[in-house]
Amino acid sequence: MNVLETKLKDCFIIEPKVHEDKRGYFFETFNLKTFHDKIGFNVNFVQDNETYSSKGVLRGLHFQKGKYAQAKLVRVIKGSVLDVAVDLRPNSPTFGQYETVELSGENKKQFFVPRGFAHGFVVLSETALFAYKCDNFYNKESEGGIIYNDTSLNINWQLPEDQLLLSEKDKVLPSLESFLNE
Repeated sequence: MNVLETKLKDCFIIEPKVHEDKRGYFFETFNLKTFHDKIGFNVNFVQDNETYSSKGVLRGLHFQKGKYAQAKLVRVIKGSVLDVAVDLRPNSPTFGQYETVELSGENKKQFFVPRGFAHGFVVLSETALFAYKCDNFYNKESEGGIIYNDTSLNINWQLPEDQLLLSEKDKVLPSLESFLNE
């Protein structure tokens, strides 16, 4: 596996080694020892999640607060998404910055998003099957989020605004500034 640093401290793009032949392909989606060796710190994933969404569905920007904060290892099994991580760690040198990466069933890239980040994605293909590992259990009372169209972030979601499909909850998330002033 090839691990690429991003502009965000502790966020990594992971390119697996894919073995292809006339029968199809094989690749190791996760190996704890290799992951720890390449990333440089220990993460213990305890929950796997999967979503299926249609084009334009935007999920995010979400995070878990406090002791329920989650690191995530995300990937797309089928289709393609624009994946986004925003650094919300106040003492981080990349605080308030974001990184985007296109994840697809074709490129098989994975994106590691550590604790202390907001995370979201938008589906670019007709449909997408999205899978992710979390290192902590979900807790409804610890949910948090930042509005997807925050003007201080100015994220280019690669689709026109009128094509984005959001949950009612995601439409009313606070701005980054409001979150910081809580």
